[in-house]
Amino acid sequence: MTDAVEYDVVVLGGGPAGENIVDRTRAAGLSTALVEGELVGGECSYWACVPSKALLRPALARADARRVPGLAAAVAGPLDAQAVFAHRDYWTGSWKDDGQIDWLESVGAHVYRGHGRLYGVRKVAVTSPEGEHHVLSARHAVVVATGTRAVVPDVPGLAEARPWTSREATSAQAAPGRLLIIGGSVVAAEMATAWQALGSRVTVLVRGSGLLPRMEPFAGELVAEALHEAGAVVRTGVAVESVVRDGSTGPVRVVLEGGETLEGDELLVATGRAPRTEDIGLDTVGLAPGGWIAVDDGCRVPGIDWLYAVGDVNHRALLTHQGKYQARIAGAAIAARAAGGTRLDTAPWGAYAATADTEALPQAVFTDPEAASVGLTLAEAERAGHRVRAVDHDLGKVSGAGLYADGYRGRARMVVDLDREILLGVTFVGPGAAELLHAATIAVAAQVPIDRLWHAVPAFPTISEVWLRLLEAHRG
Repeated sequence: MTDAVEYDVVVLGGGPAGENIVDRTRAAGLSTALVEGELVGGECSYWACVPSKALLRPALARADARRVPGLAAAVAGPLDAQAVFAHRDYWTGSWKDDGQIDWLESVGAHVYRGHGRLYGVRKVAVTSPEGEHHVLSARHAVVVATGTRAVVPDVPGLAEARPWTSREATSAQAAPGRLLIIGGSVVAAEMATAWQALGSRVTVLVRGSGLLPRMEPFAGELVAEALHEAGAVVRTGVAVESVVRDGSTGPVRVVLEGGETLEGDELLVATGRAPRTEDIGLDTVGLAPGGWIAVDDGCRVPGIDWLYAVGDVNHRALLTHQGKYQARIAGAAIAARAAGGTRLDTAPWGAYAATADTEALPQAVFTDPEAASVGLTLAEAERAGHRVRAVDHDLGKVSGAGLYADGYRGRARMVVDLDREILLGVTFVGPGAAELLHAATIAVAAQVPIDRLWHAVPAFPTISEVWLRLLEAHRG
């Protein structure tokens, strides 16, 4: 190893969370190095959020247009798949990170290409693709932001069948004739929506009782209903026993428990994520390789005052926007401690606590219909011991929804804490519902009293009038 190059902060992982740490620490005047072995910008920019939404947007726009009188006939034909793929490729920079590198250099960060590993106290060793070795030393903090990878379950024959994961599903250049999907997650639901619209015959195999299990049950039910109407098949309560594929490009056969066999041209596995921590040197600082990195509410590793972990790798909230939020919190804490602060205010909702990870977590699923939620579901609130009431409303009965689309179908729910008269959670399902989410997030995060929400008047005729209907129902 060469002599160590010293920085104030060293960031291991260049996805959105890592980039946001760089942004915050550089803004505070701290010298910062970022280490990345793949594309700077991470999973979100190239194989998840960005390409998936580029694939989904035409599908959702067409679905909306088909519900508008005077427009429906004009969009009756199929999508131009090649144009959709070209649009997706544009948004991923054709899987090149030149723009991300330019931005990092513009803020004065130093980028090291290669595999990074912790190398004891406040040090990171980097091996470049050319075999060069560097040691980076941090005066104040090392931040792990290495993210996650898709899990391929230990099912006989599955790994050998070369299944798609989210990476292949968002970067493919042609629609398979028949696509089998294992899982009921957000990835499963969104990719079923996208590829069915792009011409594939989609079958979704869900081990549990429905899609989107972390949301209110009606969210998964409405999405599954729409997929069925679009021509997809969604089967719940089924388990995969084995997978067989002959040759490198032949059909893939999935054998279910009980012996039934299904055949497809491609198979997407969307059953969860695992942390990228198996070979990043955690053992050199007394942590177990391969696991999630536990952190406090300030995203600092307990017992190691210089080590932080942000983004998916800490398992607090596996969402890009939450990783960026954690990076803003941790970056502020690193800067404050570097400036001499020793007793930072880490109380809930303070400047150095990522409270929203547990109290006001927002998520939008870009299926048709869209599903969006923030905070606790009814079941989660009841399990937590809150005295609550769920207030529901048919979203299609709001005037703005009827004007948005003929036959609009959707549902809204708010979960009310009856002791404090605030909202613990809100869920919307319906076309365009994702754009309703931030108002709900503000209400939950700010713990706005129900009586004050009554004075937040929704404009007519918007779908946001559902807030008035929900509040009226709560007041009786």
